[in-house]
Amino acid sequence: MDKLSNSERLDWLQLIRTENIGPITFARLIARFGSARAAIEALPRIATNAGRKLPLRAAARDDAEREIERAGKAGARLIASCETDYPQALAAIADAPPVIYVRGHPGLFARPAVAVIGARNASGVGRKIARALAEVLGAHGYAVVSGLARGIDGAAHEAALKTGTIAVVAGGVDVVYPPEHAELTQSIAAQGAVLSEQPPGAEPTARDFPRRNRIISGLSRGVVVVEAATKSGTLITARFALEQGREVFAVPGSPLDPRCQGANRLIRDGATLVQNGDDIIDALAAQVRRIEEPPRGFLEWAPPDPEGVGEKDARRIRDLLKETLSFTPLHRDEILREVDAPASLVIDALVDLILAGEAEEHSGGRFSLKGD
Repeated sequence: MDKLSNSERLDWLQLIRTENIGPITFARLIARFGSARAAIEALPRIATNAGRKLPLRAAARDDAEREIERAGKAGARLIASCETDYPQALAAIADAPPVIYVRGHPGLFARPAVAVIGARNASGVGRKIARALAEVLGAHGYAVVSGLARGIDGAAHEAALKTGTIAVVAGGVDVVYPPEHAELTQSIAAQGAVLSEQPPGAEPTARDFPRRNRIISGLSRGVVVVEAATKSGTLITARFALEQGREVFAVPGSPLDPRCQGANRLIRDGATLVQNGDDIIDALAAQVRRIEEPPRGFLEWAPPDPEGVGEKDARRIRDLLKETLSFTPLHRDEILREVDAPASLVIDALVDLILAGEAEEHSGGRFSLKGD
C-alpha cells in the first residue's frame, strides 16, 4: 500500500496503543480481520469469548489524534508498516513495529544499513575503532545504525553524520536521552534520521531498550559489536540479529578487559571477526540471501482458517497453550512445536489469551503467562 488515509492511520494507531496488543498480535489481528477498523470492532467479542471479565476497548481515538498532532509539532512523521516509506528490512522481521515515528529523512531507509553498537563506558580505543568502521561503511554507501547511547553508539553516529546515520531511540523521537546527546540528536535529525516506535513525549524505561534493540538489528544487514560486557544489552541486539537472519560481526579485544569479554564470546560462538571496515564490506558483499523479500515466518505460513473454528476446539487449544506457557517467556517457535494443533489455530488462540489478559507478548517473538 502506498499510503494510509488519515482515518486508517488513526485506526492503526488506536489498535497498536490498545492494552495487551503488541506487534505480533497486531499483525495477526490485521490478517484475521482484514483491517484495523474491523479488528477494533471485534476486540470486545474476542476478549469476552476468551474469558476476559471486563470489556476490552481500543485506545481512544482522541488520544490517537493528539499523538499525531504532537508528532507534527515535533517535526516527526508517522509511517505505517504497510506504506512504501517504511524500511523494507525492518518490515521483514516477525515483530516489526506497525507504526514508527521519524524525525529527519526517511529516504535514508532505502539504503542498505549496518549497525555499529557497543559499550556505554567504552574505551578510547573502542570509540576510535567505532568511528573508523562507521566512516568506511558510510564511504561504501551504507547507512550506519545505532542506539544513540553513550560510548560506542555516539562515536559511530558522529562519524557517519556526513554520509548518513539512523538513530533508534527507546523513548519518543522528541525526547533527548542521554541529555549530553542533545546536540548530536539535533544533528542526526537534520542530516540523518531519528526513529522510534514509542509515542512522542514518551520517556524511555528499562523495558523499552530491548524493544529498541530488535529494531536496530531489524533495520540492518549486519550488526557490528565493538566492546561489550558479558551481560550487556549489546548482546541482546546481537541475539536479535541472529534470530532475524542478520550477519553478526565483533571486534576482538583484550581478554583482561571486561568491556571486551562479550565481543570475544561472540567470536568464539561464530561471529565474524572484524579488524577493519573492509572485513565487513567483503562479508556483506558475499551474502547470498537478501533481506529485501520478507521471509515466510510466524504469520505468513499460518493464514486464518477460512472455515473458522468452533468454540469447543478454540477452548481446547487455549487450554493446551496455558499448559505450555509459563511465566518465563517462550519463543513462538517453541510454542508451535509443543502445542499439537494447526499453526493458524494456535496463533489465533494465543492472540485470544493475550486479549483476555492471560498471556503477554514480549519483544523478539516471545510470549508468557501474565502475572498478577
